[in-house]
Amino acid sequence: MSTTHDRPITIETRSDLDDVLAGEERVLVMVRTEGCTICQSMEPILDNVARATEARVVVFNPKRDLDAVAAFDVRSVPTFLLFAAGELIDRRADGFVPTADLVAFVEGE
Repeated sequence: MSTTHDRPITIETRSDLDDVLAGEERVLVMVRTEGCTICQSMEPILDNVARATEARVVVFNPKRDLDAVAAFDVRSVPTFLLFAAGELIDRRADGFVPTADLVAFVEGE
């Protein structure tokens, strides 16, 4: 069954992320921090990705769960984590990513 999600959701803890991962086949997570201007500029791109793909798009600000930063080896923001069937399958941390590039990343192209 394919499901589309028109908008990203925002989470703050690893437990929240685990809940999303348990219920979705493909998940794109943008790890961000407050005050990150590149992260802010990615918000409309994430909306586009949510509409263009079947992946659940998640914005994760781990300020309340810093262990998640270490667990996913996040060294800069934004960092994009791609999960399939609950497993981390790819990542990128190269700053601003245009819509077409992020859609291709999510779809494995």
